[in-house]
Amino acid sequence: MLVETPRGSARLTVDRAERPRALLVLGHGAGGSVTAPDLAAVAVRGVAEGITVVRVEQPYRVAGRRSAPPAAHLDQAWPLAVAAARAATDRDLPLVVGGRSSGARVAARTIAETAAVGLLALAFPLLTPRGVSRQEELDAVDVPVLILQGGRDPFGVPEQAPRRFVHVLAEADHTLRGAAATEAASVAVAWLLALVSESGQNL
Repeated sequence: MLVETPRGSARLTVDRAERPRALLVLGHGAGGSVTAPDLAAVAVRGVAEGITVVRVEQPYRVAGRRSAPPAAHLDQAWPLAVAAARAATDRDLPLVVGGRSSGARVAARTIAETAAVGLLALAFPLLTPRGVSRQEELDAVDVPVLILQGGRDPFGVPEQAPRRFVHVLAEADHTLRGAAATEAASVAVAWLLALVSESGQNL
């Protein structure tokens, strides 16, 4: 499913649960795709547990480019893709947004625009390649956050904070593949279902 944005067409990959209890919308990493192992694992586990999962491919990737555009361009396309995901599934479902790496950053920066009840961050790149912290992007999020981070991630591991839970996958790096992807999916889905239940949403 294609969604038109001011930055071109975004593509939605929709994995529908038979009787959905929540909606999870995920974005991909800067140079990656929606088929990344951790995103795919979350989609499979989510659907099995009654969560409809929509993975969003940003316009630059749909157009065949690997280099990510400026953050403002990503942030402009994302809320429109999330709105389309809601319209294509069920507007009344509790919504959680997130993604891996760059996708998690986009979801964090636009959390207010999407009106999500939570943020799921896979391999959040806390540090730039030059070692500059992106902590302010996490600190600005005012909904519960789950961060799934490899203990060997070269981009750092965020710290726990009120309403922010960090689950460290000790042997994993930034890619979260194999056993790390499976563990991440299990933790993510359990957290999401608990979150929407505790928020008083009607599942």
